[in-house]
Amino acid sequence: MNTDIEELVGQARAGKARAIARLISLVEDDSPDLRAVAAALSPLTGRARVLGLTGPPGVGKSTSTSMLVSAFRSRGLRVGVLAIDPSSPFSGGALLGDRIRMHSHTVDAGVFIRSMATRGALGGLATATPQAVRVLDAAGFDVVLVETVGVGQSEVDIVALADTTVVLLAPGMGDGIQAAKAGILEVADVFVVNKADRDGADQTVRDLKHAMSLGRRESGPSWRQPIVRTVATTGEGGADLLTALDGHHEWLVAHGELAERRVRRAAREIEAIAVTALRARLGGLRGGEALGRLAKRVVTGETDPYTAADELSGGV
Repeated sequence: MNTDIEELVGQARAGKARAIARLISLVEDDSPDLRAVAAALSPLTGRARVLGLTGPPGVGKSTSTSMLVSAFRSRGLRVGVLAIDPSSPFSGGALLGDRIRMHSHTVDAGVFIRSMATRGALGGLATATPQAVRVLDAAGFDVVLVETVGVGQSEVDIVALADTTVVLLAPGMGDGIQAAKAGILEVADVFVVNKADRDGADQTVRDLKHAMSLGRRESGPSWRQPIVRTVATTGEGGADLLTALDGHHEWLVAHGELAERRVRRAAREIEAIAVTALRARLGGLRGGEALGRLAKRVVTGETDPYTAADELSGGV
């Protein structure tokens, strides 16, 4: 193993924030050392609970994440946070809005917060998020919270990454429930109606219950998603949310679903890495000449896309 990487991993295991940040940067930058990093981290992973928080913009995801950090810290657990922010149009980096809203935890040595830019990735996460989760897991964090960007109907990649997915909604969202029904409703393990002190909270809960009654979940052991009311700015409902999360974790373990979810997560990681590598190799074939030549033959009708694809992949 690269001795520098070994030392960096050792420092991360010792809770050195700078080392953890450096490892995540290596992941984000697709460093040449990434394979060595992954090999060093892999035996150390598998202990952390990975919780995803998602929902439309304005529901209070960052405030809810901060509330959960406080709740888990009160148990003496170390907490890592990956806050996925939209990319800056100027620098390409994260806009850091989520990290700013969680500033009260930045001086806590038991908490590590990292904002990650989407860098154009769709689905509500950054491309490097799964490997960043591995870094925090290997670094010994008991809980990893992944907060997605504000999502709508199709940004549901979090369900493939998290052990438990929390979908947040809030009163007065207008078409928020409709959006949830169209996409993110189905991925929720726990629902949170945040800002529950506002008018319309009861109606939002009723709408959710109605939408759930119409929805269909994937086959397998049945989990009835609880609906938790919170006021994240004051911490109200935080204990109830923690109870719901614990209940889902216990259910996952009891039904063997936790292991199944983690196998599916690993399979998706492997697939994503393989596809990325394949695309790079395809693009590198004689400087892209082969792909361009085949594309021209498809346009002129000399061949079809499937035959062209077979020919191209045969040269990889």
